[in-house]
This record gives sequence, structure tokens and C-alpha cells, in this order.
Amino acid sequence: MRKLILASALSVLVTGAAQAGEQYVDESGFAISGYDAVAYFDIQQNAVGTRQPEAVPGKALITAEYNGATWAFSTEANRDKFVADPAKYAPAFDGHCAYGLAQGGKVPANPNLWRIVDGKLYLNITPNVVGFWESDIPGNLTKADQNWTGKEAAPASSRSWKAIDDNKGTYSVTAPIEG
Repeated sequence: MRKLILASALSVLVTGAAQAGEQYVDESGFAISGYDAVAYFDIQQNAVGTRQPEAVPGKALITAEYNGATWAFSTEANRDKFVADPAKYAPAFDGHCAYGLAQGGKVPANPNLWRIVDGKLYLNITPNVVGFWESDIPGNLTKADQNWTGKEAAPASSRSWKAIDDNKGTYSVTAPIEG
């Protein structure tokens, strides 16, 4: 019986490790393009159908490592919160576009196109995609979660969200900032 329990525990550990996905990191070299993952939870969200406030840029000198990536934070307090519970603050789907996952793809995400749903941060790729995402958030979440099972272990997207013309005007600051 003891061997069975140990074998089951080892199987869970091995399976979990095999399913760990790569964090989306763009040309900035940082997760969420250098924006502060914790700060999203302090920003007042706008109603569905209206644009969210811009994300808070992190600082290149205030960082932490998680899921194979470097994360930048606007304050040391935010970094400490993240380090204490990174799964709480890290965006769903390793920072890839939530609607993209609902459609079966692992594509980059724009950190300024965000929404927190049931305490979890979700990102999307373009303003147009936000409209599709928000037209049925519960249904899209169900599809994205189902698709994530088969996509999580795939390599992270290597595309840049800033290279997409539809994202022009979605940000005024490039993160992370110095200092």
C-alpha cells in the first residue's frame, strides 16, 4: 500500500512537471512585457465593453523570477506580494491571449488589454479581440481552459504584440522603466 501511495505521488509530480508551460516573454525580456502583475489588482476595472486603464509599468531594478521568466514590479511591496503567492498574480495561460486559447491557439497578449475575472488576470492580444472575448467571457473561459490542457506544454509564443498594427495607441509607456 505504501508503494502504491508513493508511486501515485511520484506520478502526480512527474505529470505536473511535464505540463508546466513557458511564460510568454516578448522583446522586453520580461513577463507581461515588464508591467507589474500585482498592480493590476489595485486598478479599478472598467465595465465590460469599455477600455481598461493602462497597466502599471514595472521597474527594471525591482524584479523576481517565476516560471522561467523575469517579472518587473513598480514597488518592492508588490514584488514581495508576488513572491509570496505568484500563482495569485501571474496572468492565466502563462501570459498568452485568453481569447486566442479559447480559439485553440497560443498567441501573445497585450498587457494593456486585461480583465480580472474571479480573482484571475486574463490578457488579450488586440482591442478587436477584447470585444470577442467580452461577448461571452464565461463561455470563452470554458473553451480556453479546455484548450489549455493540450497547449500548455507547447512552446511559448515568440511573436511581439507591439508588432500588430491594431495595438498602436494601446499603450503610452514601454515597460519596464529604469529606476
